[in-house]
Amino acid sequence: MPTDLPPQNQVEMVVVYPPRLAPLGGEAAFSAVQIGPQILKTTPRLDEALKRVPGVSLFRRTGSLAANPTTQGLSLRAIAPSGAGRALVTLDGAPQNDPFGGWVIWTALPPEGLDGATVVRGAGAGPYGAGALTGVVALQEKGAGEGLAALDVSAAERGTYRIAAAGGAPGLLVVGEAETSDGYVPVRGARAGAADTPLTLRDESLSFRAQHELGDGVQAAARLGAYEERRGAGLRGARSIASGASATVTLARPASEGVGGWRLQLWARASDLQNSSVAVAASRATTTPANDQYSTPAQGFGLNAALQGKAGAVSWESGVDVRLARGTEYERFRVMNGLYTRGREAGGETLVGGVYLEGAYDQAPWIVTGGVRVDGWSSSKAKRREWDLATGATTLDQHAKDASGTTPTARLGVRYALTPAIWLRGAAYAGFRPPTLNELHRPFRVGNDITEANPNLKPEILQGVEAGLGGEGAVRWSGTLFYNWLKDPITNVTIGIGPGTFPTAGFIPAGGTLRQRQNAGEIKAYGFEGEVSGEVSAALGWRAAVSATHARVDGGASAPQLTGLRPAQTPNLTVTAGLDWRPLEKLRLNADLRYESARFEDDLNSRKLRAGTQLDLRAGWGVAEASEVYLAVDNAADAKLEVGQTADGVTSLSAPRTVRVGFAYRR
Repeated sequence: MPTDLPPQNQVEMVVVYPPRLAPLGGEAAFSAVQIGPQILKTTPRLDEALKRVPGVSLFRRTGSLAANPTTQGLSLRAIAPSGAGRALVTLDGAPQNDPFGGWVIWTALPPEGLDGATVVRGAGAGPYGAGALTGVVALQEKGAGEGLAALDVSAAERGTYRIAAAGGAPGLLVVGEAETSDGYVPVRGARAGAADTPLTLRDESLSFRAQHELGDGVQAAARLGAYEERRGAGLRGARSIASGASATVTLARPASEGVGGWRLQLWARASDLQNSSVAVAASRATTTPANDQYSTPAQGFGLNAALQGKAGAVSWESGVDVRLARGTEYERFRVMNGLYTRGREAGGETLVGGVYLEGAYDQAPWIVTGGVRVDGWSSSKAKRREWDLATGATTLDQHAKDASGTTPTARLGVRYALTPAIWLRGAAYAGFRPPTLNELHRPFRVGNDITEANPNLKPEILQGVEAGLGGEGAVRWSGTLFYNWLKDPITNVTIGIGPGTFPTAGFIPAGGTLRQRQNAGEIKAYGFEGEVSGEVSAALGWRAAVSATHARVDGGASAPQLTGLRPAQTPNLTVTAGLDWRPLEKLRLNADLRYESARFEDDLNSRKLRAGTQLDLRAGWGVAEASEVYLAVDNAADAKLEVGQTADGVTSLSAPRTVRVGFAYRR
């Protein structure tokens, strides 16, 4: 028999990772949290996994299983969540925020295709750039290896079925996902009527990444992705369809070890949103069409480049990035005698580009890092035209003036090891977020509430400081105190209560509210973040975290009625906790708890959403190496978590208790 063949268990698995430059090493000076594959494995939704980090939230409490695309923007630290999101989300350096609205389509980012995520809280100047106002979520895609890398197949109550997989060959990664759900009705109980229908979902996404070594250490990768999701909006006749595609090309020459090298990345995104809304009768027995946003084509284009170097304990990175977004919404509205009578097109173009220099000194016991950045921004080609559908006669023709400016930002962080196991850190930073095309140009309606656009919005600017103390060992712990000052926050400001007729917006029915997006003064927020985790034994691990934020608005002369109020959708306190127990070799049990204090639905703090607690449970039984069957119970206590409230007091709730069974494989 031949003796020169390697044993089967010594076959080497080749995995090819996307072209990336190594981090400078200074992130440890900021409030950064890693989310690894084990956490991503326990939930089918990336946004739900991210919410285990204190302070991470979508605009409303509703997750991506049921949330309208326009409310899926991600924010950090609960300073003032918004539908557009005040945090930047990237995938291996390429922004994932929608070019029109700034929100993130989470169904297009299945966890099965990811290796992990880094959440950096605090304004992300330096390499992250515009949009990282309250921080950044940097996603890392899986490496490409031979065969199947991940698979998840599940079925849940209310006709919910999902399949997702990732795999390929060295140099090729394919990730796909499909899901269907009959959904749940958000308005339940005595106030519900025939107008209330389930939040249904049908979604698919597919992506390919191919890469090749060009020689001399240069790596090239091209990624293509596409998605579509169709949602019922919870009211008869209201629905949304979001679709899009993306392409990213990356060239990089990382250092053979550690920091160094260069990267050039080009990316493009295209999206379209169809979104219809209805007016609801006071009895909630019927609805009538209110508006039909039948198309919102938008495109985003970008370039980023970086050059790294290292000299002794000092490493540095310089770079540039440019982002262009353009889009137009097309809409039918103003229903009379059951027919739409008006048409609208509104849109424009935004451009932002900046240069930065970031450096880090890493020499025990010190880590010192800092960066400066200068961005130019502009909004242009604004248009809003409305016309009579029967005659074609123009009824409104507005063209806001072009606007532009230059915004410098910076950040500085210091970390000092008091002992090998205990560290102290501090940071100061400034960041900015230009308004999205959606905020500038698109009016929208939810039920009887109407929100007007504002083409004269200015960028938001955040300045902040923080200090933290932490330790490593049998128990890992950290605590951070922070103070943030958000100037010119883009806020949905109440300007009228229905019934009544108002300029531009027209008639607001009874039980409805008219708002407009405005730069409403400033928001000051201070708070505390704490995290602790450990292992009782090799079979039992635990974690707990808290985020407490005191945020108040100073409306100034532009919105004095808001002074002293809490920003909409901002909880004072969030607490998360979890257990991971392996009582048997093949059995793994997980429990996750999330408590959130009360928040307000509106800017005037007149619609209060009560505090709530959600408990999620999961049990997995190993059936083979890297494979398990599992049973999960989401919202196990069937808590009635309030997620929305209308002006006439009708409250919407999140999903009831949901039992899910499935099979998972991770290599």
